[in-house]
Amino acid sequence: MNTQLLDLMKQRRTIYHLGKNVQFDQAELYRYIKEIVRYTPSAFNSQPVRAVVLFNEHHAALWDIVETTLEEKVAPDAFLRTKAKISSFRDAYASILFYTDMDVVKDYTDNPALATYQYQEYNWSEEAQGNAQFAVWTGLEENGLGVNIQHYDPLINAAVASRFEIPASWQLRAEMNFGSIEKPADAKEFMDDEDRFKLFQ
Repeated sequence: MNTQLLDLMKQRRTIYHLGKNVQFDQAELYRYIKEIVRYTPSAFNSQPVRAVVLFNEHHAALWDIVETTLEEKVAPDAFLRTKAKISSFRDAYASILFYTDMDVVKDYTDNPALATYQYQEYNWSEEAQGNAQFAVWTGLEENGLGVNIQHYDPLINAAVASRFEIPASWQLRAEMNFGSIEKPADAKEFMDDEDRFKLFQ
């Protein structure tokens, strides 16, 4: 069997030590990310995933928002660790904000032809999110870039929406950082197969 996809999946890891030593043009990266999201599957081809790509000062502004927001929420003695973590995200080359357009979810929920499934569209939109995030992540790793993904929503939603003029119907689902790999990930551990898989022949 061909194993190209499997090999790429094995290469995909969470990289926390990211840098700005990226040789790709920003316009090229943006086109590449758009194409991956465009071709990501979604239920009924509903296409609920939205992506906002942040370079340069816009990337830094995202993590400034996160830092300011968490400083108001985290105890002072714990905030030093939080601040250091956020600083490492700011050290990355760029960020991608992944959103779900809730108007799309509502349209499908209200569609009489889909009445049998009306309570499932949000779940399906989450599947589309997972597909898109995994595909972008793997694609960036294929090109030698490191990636990590964070979830500071909903704490930062309002401030981020204001700063980047996000439509009201877009719900923030994840914040992805990418950049040069300054330190590789540790070895990955896996649970026992018998606890995870079943085979009937």
